[in-house]
Amino acid sequence: MESAIYLRRRAANGLALGLSVCATVLGLLFLAWILWVTLQQGIGAIDWKLFTKITAYGAEGGLANAIVGSLVMDVMALAICAPIGVAAGTFLAEYANRTKLGATIRFLNDILLSAPSIVLGLFVYVIVVLPMSKLTGGAVSFSGFAGAVALALIGLPVIVRTTDEMLQLVPGTLREAALSLGVPQWKLTVQVLMRAATSGIVTGVLLALARLAGETAPLLFTAFGNNFMTAHPFDKMESLPVAIYQYTNDPNPALHAIAWAGALLITLFVLGLSLATRLFLRRHRSPND
Repeated sequence: MESAIYLRRRAANGLALGLSVCATVLGLLFLAWILWVTLQQGIGAIDWKLFTKITAYGAEGGLANAIVGSLVMDVMALAICAPIGVAAGTFLAEYANRTKLGATIRFLNDILLSAPSIVLGLFVYVIVVLPMSKLTGGAVSFSGFAGAVALALIGLPVIVRTTDEMLQLVPGTLREAALSLGVPQWKLTVQVLMRAATSGIVTGVLLALARLAGETAPLLFTAFGNNFMTAHPFDKMESLPVAIYQYTNDPNPALHAIAWAGALLITLFVLGLSLATRLFLRRHRSPND
């Protein structure tokens, strides 16, 4: 009887393990396929022209203005969402961890985390773009600032969730030791807990940046696009995802090649961020981990 149960459990375990391995291999195959096609299609269009000319020249141009616009909006978005996200995550972990308010905030943050990016873009269009248009009394005021606000709303829940979870992973003995020495709560949070969770918090910020780098839909309603070079936050601003979207809808094969090159640049950027995150975690990992 016992041997039959043992054999049945081993069979179930083997079946589950086999299915898990198959699912993993299938996912890796699709990932490798996507990376190979992106590399194959985009590597041929990467040259100096891509980084020195702007999209106004069409098939003879490059993506210089799109690269600059993406960097400007991503940096502005991080400047908006990173401090707010870290502060909110700290509040949830240390001051509202087991309260109804904390549970409500976490629930709303999860909703925002799973909200379609195009909805957030429309929201920013209503609360930022249209009011700015009324103030100027002219045409619709698309701007890089509006795009940064939309991107900040996308990155905010990622940073909040990561900060919250990383602070909760800090051992409770650190809190008890600091409080037993008479350390105030704010000093405990800032100088002990956040220092212990620095690697996890930085990882969350980098993951948020990686997600922002590929967002297209919210920028169509906020930054709109610009065929010329600009870094002014209140001008229309081009970005790599929007340029890729526009070029793929064009029948010109030369523009398709530039779009593939832009997709490869974003892929390499996200890959670089992922590697930087792993190196940062490895360098700051405790010897006891």
